[in-house]
Amino acid sequence: MSSPTSLQHSSRLPEWLRVGLPRGPGFAETAGLLRELNLHTVCEGANCPNRFECFSRRTATFLILGPACTRGCAFCNIEPGRPRPPDPDEPRRVSEAARRLGLAHVVVTSVTRDDLEGGGAGQFAAVIRGLRAALPGAGVEVLVPDFRGDAAALNAVLAAGPDVLNHNLETVAGLYPTVRPKADYARSLELLRQTKRTRPDVLCKSGLMAGLGEDFAALCAAIRDLAAAGCDIVTVGQYLRPSRRHPEPARYLYPAEFERLAEHGRSLGIPHMYCGPLVRSSLHAEQFLADRTARGE
Repeated sequence: MSSPTSLQHSSRLPEWLRVGLPRGPGFAETAGLLRELNLHTVCEGANCPNRFECFSRRTATFLILGPACTRGCAFCNIEPGRPRPPDPDEPRRVSEAARRLGLAHVVVTSVTRDDLEGGGAGQFAAVIRGLRAALPGAGVEVLVPDFRGDAAALNAVLAAGPDVLNHNLETVAGLYPTVRPKADYARSLELLRQTKRTRPDVLCKSGLMAGLGEDFAALCAAIRDLAAAGCDIVTVGQYLRPSRRHPEPARYLYPAEFERLAEHGRSLGIPHMYCGPLVRSSLHAEQFLADRTARGE
């Protein structure tokens, strides 16, 4: 194995990040259903390295409000562009897909829609209500944009009753100008704080990417900020360039470093830290609720 120094700026993928392609009928069945119902997923849009595993397990993270984003973050593979108006039939199709996939926990995210009043919060609320009607026993998790700090938009989503409200911080404060130039670090933290103030019964979740150019101390500081905001769940994974037009990782963190980040978060009072090279915000999201049930929480 290479030394930590030699991996700092290496473009060679380390062994712990090499992903096999699962075989089996689940992948084709999931992909076919999504095409049939004309639904988008962040798995495909973001070119996620775990999409083969997830589709093979007959699960996916639904991407609502179209495939075009009004922002253009440096790490993201979803194309910026001029989006179309929200599709009023989309909530029904999401519920139908979740029902036919037999999902016990449904994760829904969206592109950022700065062009819409409320940032598309109404579509999130409609999807949540549709899922509650179609799958009354399923968990519902939403991964929302920052709604440009619109408190009423966030409240509309929370009023629909998700089990988990996720908003990813994505990176450390110092990298926002280059990595997330249209976002705001303090605004994202305030959204998380507002979630816990408004609905303390809703689990508050956020996530970070490592290897974009930050140092280890900056990651620890961001985790401190998430703990202070009241997050119940934090995920940390390795940034991987989704295409050749995206920047290469500044470095690849070792698995042991992710373990240190998890220990740091738990020491600050974050109950659930999920940290690892291939951890993504939605990967095995259903396992978290299963873990809580098993512990009697």
